[in-house]
Amino acid sequence: MIKVIQYDITDLDVDAIVNAANTSLLGGGGVDHAIHRAAGPMLLDACKKLGGCPTGEARITPGFRLKAKWVIHAVGPVWHGGDHGEPQLLENCYRSAFSLAKEAQSRSLAFPCISTGIYHYPKEDAARIALKVMHANDKDFRSIVACCFDAENASIYRKILGVAARSEDD
Repeated sequence: MIKVIQYDITDLDVDAIVNAANTSLLGGGGVDHAIHRAAGPMLLDACKKLGGCPTGEARITPGFRLKAKWVIHAVGPVWHGGDHGEPQLLENCYRSAFSLAKEAQSRSLAFPCISTGIYHYPKEDAARIALKVMHANDKDFRSIVACCFDAENASIYRKILGVAARSEDD
């Protein structure tokens, strides 16, 4: 089941949360900063041992102080107009995150809106790609959450899914 919520991903009680990471995995802005802050300094130490992550891939670490057991660090592309492989790279980072979640035996998984912040990926295009990959993996998970930081992204995801607005408590 795919659920769309507007909420703080660091507070979700799911098996794994996905971090919209940069290639260094050493922290950044937005959701990446929030996850590192909430998980504590052990997350940074674990990320340093990974040696980075290429765009379009993902890496996994423990969740440390988070409710989630795992953090899956997915590196989406920076938008350069769409003619530099961005759609495939974004799809690949979602696929890689799902693959790692399956390997970790996660049954519930939450994603932020990858690449739509400072990477400037068009929000509706990114949501369509995210939901396509989520639908392809829906049968393998008890719960897949599209956890949007703002109302605009939540509205876009709900529109594409064709569902009415719901609160995070549904």
